Amino acid sequence: MKKNRKLKNSELDRKTVAEFKAAEKTPLIIILDNIRSLNNIGSVFRTADAFLIKKVYLCGITATPPHKDIHKTALGSTETVDWEYREDTLVLVEELKAKHIQIASIEQTENAVQLDKFHPENNQTLAIIFGNEVKGVQQDVVSASNIAIEIPQYGSKHSLNISVSAGVVLWDLFCKTR
Repeated sequence: MKKNRKLKNSELDRKTVAEFKAAEKTPLIIILDNIRSLNNIGSVFRTADAFLIKKVYLCGITATPPHKDIHKTALGSTETVDWEYREDTLVLVEELKAKHIQIASIEQTENAVQLDKFHPENNQTLAIIFGNEVKGVQQDVVSASNIAIEIPQYGSKHSLNISVSAGVVLWDLFCKTR
């Protein structure tokens, strides 16, 4: 069996902040709809950095950087990933739709498309909405979305933590858009 040596950080060929800002972005936007946990917010930023996400919108009660509890899990990604705070998620969704951006709520709904069956349109920016840890995406926001996407789950629980959901969805869509 061949042994593996862990790589040192200096061997990972990571982008500088300037290189990240200049890099071509994945045509995905993240919308966080009333996320309570600062650690979840930071984790989503870190995932957004990993997959070169175009922008993150923080909406409603979702906290904004700088904050030590966001920084704890974001590890500096709030400096690389473009982000903006918006008070009202629904107003933002309508603005993005007017710019011909497709809107997808990550939610369990009637007629939701399973993530493994969903394929984003080529050359189309997709905004993905992740909802509150308890209530999910607001119903009026789900109703305004072009599509609802559900992460297939096969165990006894019916939901995933928002940071886990973001990791699963963003990895899947990153692969499908590349």
